[in-house]
Amino acid sequence: MSAAVGRNGYYIASAWVLVDAGHGSTGVATMLAIVSVVELVASPLVGVVADRFDRRRLNIAGDLGRFAIMLATACALLYEDVFLTICLSAVLFAFCDRVALTSSQSVIPVVTRGGDLATSNSTVFFVIQSGCLGAALLFGPVLGEHSAALAFTVLAAFFFVSAISLFSVRLDSKSDSVNGAQSFALNIDLRLARLFTVHALLYGGAVLVSVMGSSFVFEEQKGTAVDFGYVEATWSVGSLIGAVLAVRLTRTISAHRLHFVLLGPTALSLTALPLMPLPWSLIIFAALGFVYNLGRVSVEVTLQSRVCDSALGRAKGVMHSFAVALGMLIFSAAALLGDSVFPSTVFFSFGVVLLISVPALSIGITRQKEKS
Repeated sequence: MSAAVGRNGYYIASAWVLVDAGHGSTGVATMLAIVSVVELVASPLVGVVADRFDRRRLNIAGDLGRFAIMLATACALLYEDVFLTICLSAVLFAFCDRVALTSSQSVIPVVTRGGDLATSNSTVFFVIQSGCLGAALLFGPVLGEHSAALAFTVLAAFFFVSAISLFSVRLDSKSDSVNGAQSFALNIDLRLARLFTVHALLYGGAVLVSVMGSSFVFEEQKGTAVDFGYVEATWSVGSLIGAVLAVRLTRTISAHRLHFVLLGPTALSLTALPLMPLPWSLIIFAALGFVYNLGRVSVEVTLQSRVCDSALGRAKGVMHSFAVALGMLIFSAAALLGDSVFPSTVFFSFGVVLLISVPALSIGITRQKEKS
């Protein structure tokens, strides 16, 4: 939870600092594009490392790295250019962040051997999203009333607490052991490729909120940092509900059917967003958070049930790289368009893309069943 507060707070603070400094959607998109490039390169490599070494220690190393980066960013903001500082910070943060996330999520099925994967993942994501909600409630007022340097100093404290907490934990020797990967290659069949596609589409909708959310509030809705905090908070509340309901839904609905059911509401929510003023649009953001976290839990459970523990790090690395590739297309489009189009227009356009993707994936599944 502590790391989730720090992680979500970092992106909230970075996005708002860039918009407040006059860089707008283009600045935020550029920063997130840099993050995407780093994650695209690092994810497969980190996945291999997570399959070969102690995942708890890797998580601690990632937290300590993020702690140091937050302190350095806080100091640099006092003397250096905001845009350059945030972009350089994003490069270093993205790498350490990927180390921490891949190692922590890959250890879930190892720690809960014999347990219910749906319950375990729902609990983990509920706690993570609680941290994200805390970040949204905390850093809106902090950014509105205090300096950005103070915000990043507070962020550093959360990552330090996370590292200390992990350091004090001692896992059972049987649970903590993961057989080292014997090769760098990962066999990806059609089912995994489809799962990666669903994850990428859900991820694309989430990162679109990240890259366009601040500009949607600041420029189009004429809101404040507190209003932006409300948007992040409602997203987190929806995500919390999604994590709670994930256990029941993943048990009663097949994974394939649930994934397509979730993509449809995501598309409809994004296309409806341009029609809503700020108070009502909060409901849309809550719905998007609900669908995203429910889908995220379902994808994780499906992946962990299909891939062995010794290859899970590589599988997550490839899946994330696939999602980041789509995210990079979104960031690139946002950077090229700049402020020439409204953020709500971009939301609507991606919703249309999702509406087209759902029947296309459904046709692919139908044809595969007919062949088999």
